[in-house]
Amino acid sequence: MGSFKALCNVSLLQLFIVLLCLVFQCFATDLRTTLVVDASDATGRPIPETLFGIFFEEINHAGAGGLWAELVSNRGFEAGGPNTPSNIDPWTIIGNESSIIVETDRTSFFERNKVALRLEVLCDSEGDNTCPDEGVGVYNPGFWGMNIEQGKTYKVIFYVRSTESLNLTVSLKGSNGVGNLASSAITGTADDFSNWTKVETLLVAKATDHNSRLQLTTTTKGVIWLDQVSAMPVDTYKGHGFRTELFEMLSALKPKFIRFPGGCFVEGEWLRNAFRWKATVGPWEERPGHFGDVWMYWTDDGLGYFEFLQLAEDLGALPIWVFNNGVSHNDEVDTSAVLPLVQEALDGIEFARGDPTSKWGSLRAAMGHPEPFDLRYVAVGNEDCGKPKYRGNYLKFYHAIRAAYPDIQIISNCDGSSRALDHPADMYDYHVYTTANDMFSRASTFDRTSRNGPKAFVSEYAVTGKDAGTGSLLAALAEAGFLIGLEKNSDVIEMVSYAPLFVNANDRRWNPDAIVFNSYQAYGTPSYWVQLFFSESSGATLLSSSLQSNSSSNSVLASAITFQSSVDNKNYIRIKVVNFGTSAVNLKISIDGLEPNSLQLSGSTKTVLTSGNVMDENSFSQPKKVVPIKSGLQNVGKDLNVTVPARSFTSFDLLKESSDLKRKGSDSSTWSSM
Repeated sequence: MGSFKALCNVSLLQLFIVLLCLVFQCFATDLRTTLVVDASDATGRPIPETLFGIFFEEINHAGAGGLWAELVSNRGFEAGGPNTPSNIDPWTIIGNESSIIVETDRTSFFERNKVALRLEVLCDSEGDNTCPDEGVGVYNPGFWGMNIEQGKTYKVIFYVRSTESLNLTVSLKGSNGVGNLASSAITGTADDFSNWTKVETLLVAKATDHNSRLQLTTTTKGVIWLDQVSAMPVDTYKGHGFRTELFEMLSALKPKFIRFPGGCFVEGEWLRNAFRWKATVGPWEERPGHFGDVWMYWTDDGLGYFEFLQLAEDLGALPIWVFNNGVSHNDEVDTSAVLPLVQEALDGIEFARGDPTSKWGSLRAAMGHPEPFDLRYVAVGNEDCGKPKYRGNYLKFYHAIRAAYPDIQIISNCDGSSRALDHPADMYDYHVYTTANDMFSRASTFDRTSRNGPKAFVSEYAVTGKDAGTGSLLAALAEAGFLIGLEKNSDVIEMVSYAPLFVNANDRRWNPDAIVFNSYQAYGTPSYWVQLFFSESSGATLLSSSLQSNSSSNSVLASAITFQSSVDNKNYIRIKVVNFGTSAVNLKISIDGLEPNSLQLSGSTKTVLTSGNVMDENSFSQPKKVVPIKSGLQNVGKDLNVTVPARSFTSFDLLKESSDLKRKGSDSSTWSSM
């Protein structure tokens, strides 16, 4: 009997625990999180047309060996410096010292880049010292291998002169020089090539090799000079020189602006190595190139000021030109001596916007763009606010530009998010690189910002360090929360862009990055995919929304917009929810201000970004391991009950009828397309 009594006591205890759990489970269900959205047009607020864009910096070989489709590295032999003989890396000699001697000299046809390559060929097609069957000469492997694809055409351009008749073979070779993918013979008499001569040839690839190289070889004795050797695929975007698949990844973001060309690339460790726009325009053969001493590599500046403006136009984005204000990481121009740099900035604006008969506008026209570019924004320096000369220099630039171009918006480097600026500006720059938890918590940063004065340009943000890896889901979710906060504060924020944009996997100078590529592959990191969730936000209407929960957790953030899709021109409500927590959340979405049955089930979708492990990343072998998954919704209505997975970012796109919103206090239904 005693044992039965004990058993009864245990059973009663277990039953009590079960009942207690059931009670709390029901209670927890009653405490589910609710998102209340006011979809009436009376409370909606326009989001700036320019809110989300991109920032391009020449870092990680983003341009040289990346977006800019030039296949030849160090095409002008200038990377070794102006003094000769010099290093010709990555050019490599084909042949030994008994057959060829290669060195640089200063005999180039081009005044701004005098270095040329001299090849003294000692062997011949016959006689005692015969050349190898494949010839002797030089080859260029490009940027960690050239991607040559079967059936595609490549334009090779170079300048050459010779003391003897010329018999030069231009070829695309496979890995390690094995396999002839395409070739062309350039021949002529000594008279034909006694002076510098431009040669163009088209090579059609017979096979594919992702690690190819360009070779220039001969079997004829004599001295040959080469300079400005270029090889580019002919199928660049609109023929403008941009690598098509990388351009398309940018275009998918629907950026409203592009900030360029840096970043620290603009400043330089020393001013002598800063980006100077005048050295990057005009014929590509005449551009001297420069060594970017912050990110430690040479750029031929084929992707120059003109090309950046063209890139913006091709993307349908507004250009934001960042120029040097006389400040580098290590030296500064005194304000009393900064006026020549001020004039250089004014000249740069004239190049972009000036009449085609003006001095610098005529150069733009000569480059093939007589119409002005739509330059409306300039940034005076990058991250220079704390430098001793910045404020004095900034004011010189500000007043000169305001006087000459009163419509141009001028961006200061100084942060005005927590206190007022002490100088005039149309916008101020805000940069943040931090941990995942801190980034997520910064969603509320601009809640406390004054609604008066210049607006913010959040031009660089990213989760970095161990939380980010080389592009983790954790980093992306924290950034999603931050972006929701920025979207909801878009009355004081004009523009937002992630950084860095690109990384060549062979030269990671910074982690993480939005887009990873090599010579022939590319993928977006989770941070890239997060940006696509906001691709319709610019110019949309922000709806008033609030999260209601008795839970102490603050791991859920949400926003709501209404927009007209750029794909189907239909009107949608988009509700974005990020769950930064480790447990799924039961979320009730309650939408006020809608007419009954005004949401359509057909065409309404849910898109979720998540993965099995919060540190999961994409890679060349698994480029879609962490990507958004889109599916149809089971039901729609003014009240939705949904489950938001742990560690996820979800978008609910609810298709609306054409006339679905009513003003508060009115029975009539009115709505204007955006």
